[in-house]
Amino acid sequence: MRYGHTPLEGLPDRVRICEVGPRDGLQNESTVLPVEVKAEFVARLVDAGHTIIETTSFVHPKWVPQLADAEALLTAIRPAAGVRYPVLVPNERGLDRALDLGVRDIAVFGSATETFARRNLNRTVDESLQMFAPVVARAREAGLSVRGYLSMCFGDPWEGEVPVARVTEIAARMMALGCTELSIGDTIGVATPGRVVALLDALSAAGIAVSQIAVHFHDTYGQALTNTLAALRRGVTTVDASAGGLGGCPYAGSATGNLATEDLLWQLEGLGIATGVDLQKMVEVSRWMARQLGRPSPSRTVIALAGRQQEGERR
Repeated sequence: MRYGHTPLEGLPDRVRICEVGPRDGLQNESTVLPVEVKAEFVARLVDAGHTIIETTSFVHPKWVPQLADAEALLTAIRPAAGVRYPVLVPNERGLDRALDLGVRDIAVFGSATETFARRNLNRTVDESLQMFAPVVARAREAGLSVRGYLSMCFGDPWEGEVPVARVTEIAARMMALGCTELSIGDTIGVATPGRVVALLDALSAAGIAVSQIAVHFHDTYGQALTNTLAALRRGVTTVDASAGGLGGCPYAGSATGNLATEDLLWQLEGLGIATGVDLQKMVEVSRWMARQLGRPSPSRTVIALAGRQQEGERR
């Protein structure tokens, strides 16, 4: 059942969803899924209408064992026309592996804080940017798109509130390397709308076009949808989300799940904003994945629509 839609002024007509479930979602799960299940997950996401699916990571398996099968997964996937399958690469070795497999879209993962940079990359912020520089340069020379993730943009569990000026500085340095897109991450989910707007305004003032910015919110305090709406009002049109709300961050214990794709779709459909992704199919995908993981989906929309479907089946 649908309840119609009512647009609000100042919002885009269309939003691109970057589906991060296969990488950012599964990397924080204790269950290590077979590569065949992961490949089916990606195929189901394509069938639901996704055109950007962050697929895996070439991080050393010692640090993220859930994604140790990156090569096998990319080999198992049958690329669909018009669909991008970006992968995360931490260094030049990771880029070499990606290029050997014909990857056309990559991402690098930076931090706005020193503590998280050391915990996540075993480097200072400056050292991590130095590591990314040849990766981005070589990728761009090869014609690849490069997304730059910037984590801890609003708060850090060890350092507390992160100043807007600090985030803006590191963001500008990442874009200066040659990144084609910047995803600003609320890694521990502490952002609220005013801070989102303040950061987006500061990034724009620093010369980073809003068309190059994506938002990546975690729902730790139930603010992910509210923060997304604030970002859309400021012109953002790319939103990261994860099927069923999968994910978190293995290096930040207070980081709970990502914004659930289905919750985002419910809001966007209610606002009359097009995405090209089918909500009911996504509910089915997330219910299927929940069975693979042996636990229910945390997405409120998945729970509500699945419950309604079960009631209809009993009638």
